[in-house]
Amino acid sequence: MRAVRFVGTGQPVALQEVPDPAPGPTEVVVRVEACGICASDLHLIHEEMPPVVPPPLTMGHEPAGVVAAVGSDVPVWREGDRVSVAAGKACMACPACASGQLDDCRNFQIMGFHYDGAWAEQVVVPFYSLAALPENVPFEHGAIACDAVSTPYAALVDRGALRAGERVGLWGIGGLGTHAVQVARLAGASFIAAIDPLPAARERALSLGADVALDPSEDVPGAIRDATGGRGLDLAVELIGKPAAVRQAISSCTRGGRIVLVGQSFEALDAGPIIYLSVVGLSILGHLGYTKRHLEDVLALMASDRLDVSGSISDRLPLDRVHDGIDRLASKEDAPVRIVVMPQA
Repeated sequence: MRAVRFVGTGQPVALQEVPDPAPGPTEVVVRVEACGICASDLHLIHEEMPPVVPPPLTMGHEPAGVVAAVGSDVPVWREGDRVSVAAGKACMACPACASGQLDDCRNFQIMGFHYDGAWAEQVVVPFYSLAALPENVPFEHGAIACDAVSTPYAALVDRGALRAGERVGLWGIGGLGTHAVQVARLAGASFIAAIDPLPAARERALSLGADVALDPSEDVPGAIRDATGGRGLDLAVELIGKPAAVRQAISSCTRGGRIVLVGQSFEALDAGPIIYLSVVGLSILGHLGYTKRHLEDVLALMASDRLDVSGSISDRLPLDRVHDGIDRLASKEDAPVRIVVMPQA
């Protein structure tokens, strides 16, 4: 089969012929119909993070498709089932896995970083990573559900414990932030501030229901306090991994506010004087990814038309044009939300 592979630091990804995958006893092979290109993929390609395993490695961690083969010990799932695939698997060797607490795995493996991903015609995955894709949800939507939607959903609703009526700020309105605006509205936020340097991203946020859209070069904390009658934010979510954005978020929060860090970065964070965090009672919470339950929640919201991501697909590309998608996402041309690879095209 064909697959797009990371072949080494500083080198462009390569379209290669690789052996067709075969499932182990508890695995399935999925024929990939769609798989997103994510900013975290660019971090690996552009040397912003070191490889987790030695290359070559097939990339892609947002897949949806059709079950093509089923291992001998796999329950329930059958060939032909439409599925989204959660982007990781438990190590099955740590104390948490040994006690059956797979969501608490100490050495969780991420698709496309620890093992071969889904910028390919087929991908092999453990059966427990599958989520049923409703018939009325397109494959492209089922693909971006696996991170671009599920990660901000988990960050706001679970880690950030967003309650109806609270005021929310979102730093970075790209693939994650766009859907964070929609999730915040669904969860009942009474006020949403969207912060992004790109005019197209700010306009998109307003069209999806943000109350204000701000350039980070502005006095963001002052603008937020003006817009909220001096109260500030109950929940701030940083989605790009920039220390300056975290500092703005801290200064924008009300007493007892929560700051959730979703964006990934190796930059050092100076959160300011400890006494300020203590006196104001702020919580800074790290966050990574989502669980299968979050993915299933998101798919249910899509199927019931509560969550419309039809405007989130910025382009659809065959495998031999993945480079074009990588370049467009890196350049931020037109502020793309998600570019989706279509391996069967």
